[in-house]
Amino acid sequence: MGLFEVFLGTLEVTLPVFAMVFVGLVLKRLGWIDAAFIATASSLVFKVTMPVLLFLSIVRADLAYALQPGLIGYFLAVSVLGFFAAWGWARLRYPREEIGVFVQGAFRGNVGIVGLALAASMYGDHGLSLGGIMAGSVIVVYNVLSSIVLALYSPSADSDLRSLLLGLLRNPLILSVMVALPVAFLALPLPAWLVTSGEYLGSLSLPLALICIGGTLGGTAIRHDGRQALYAGLWKLVWLPLAGTVGAFQLGYRDAELGILFLFLASPTAAVAFVMAKAYGANERMTASIIMLTTFGSMLTISLGVFVLKIGGAI
Repeated sequence: MGLFEVFLGTLEVTLPVFAMVFVGLVLKRLGWIDAAFIATASSLVFKVTMPVLLFLSIVRADLAYALQPGLIGYFLAVSVLGFFAAWGWARLRYPREEIGVFVQGAFRGNVGIVGLALAASMYGDHGLSLGGIMAGSVIVVYNVLSSIVLALYSPSADSDLRSLLLGLLRNPLILSVMVALPVAFLALPLPAWLVTSGEYLGSLSLPLALICIGGTLGGTAIRHDGRQALYAGLWKLVWLPLAGTVGAFQLGYRDAELGILFLFLASPTAAVAFVMAKAYGANERMTASIIMLTTFGSMLTISLGVFVLKIGGAI
């Protein structure tokens, strides 16, 4: 696959995402959606549609074929280290109310949509199977760490240990993953009508979340939050994938495994970060700015990264 084909494949995934954000912006400007709609739709995504989507993505993964504990463990370790590194960096530079939003935007990738789609495009069924397991594993980490840091710096959520633990146990995204894992490992059959209904619900997640992002975001939001969003974008699109991919290369990972790892680490900030920020009373406007900038920027950084890995013979 040449650079031009890689770039076109990236655009086919990222441009529809960016277009849905633009649709939300236009609908808000036209007055067809308002703050009440955004609040209700964001709550629906967080509590219903996204948990269903995560559940189905995990139970469909081919565990026997794609379970690679070493690679998965490395990916999780890099994600956790990236979280703490971004947290330490943000504590030295930003006001308390912006720390949680910055950290989540800097480390939480859209692996379930962009990363998985790119992995399937480049490596077919192998990319889809291995990527599905990696996505299911890291989603638990993403949600636990994001819940903790957002609650700690939220102006409205309780941040004591008991409240944090209860919040994690009640988080619909975490609950869906915890329910899906035993179903997947035991290969429990699901009724066809239930799977179809779940597909209907899960398919609402991305468009609704992105429309809400666009409805919240405006030109003034980008200008107001541009500096913090840019730094979070550099963490997400440059420093984290660079450090993680170089480390994996030094450990001996090559070919599809290294390529899929890079695609996941370099994925833009997940759209669900906006929903979680809103659920915790954090600055959803800044989160929307980070998502928009990283989604657009990933078109360049992912294509450039794949090109460098290919000409270097690593993948």
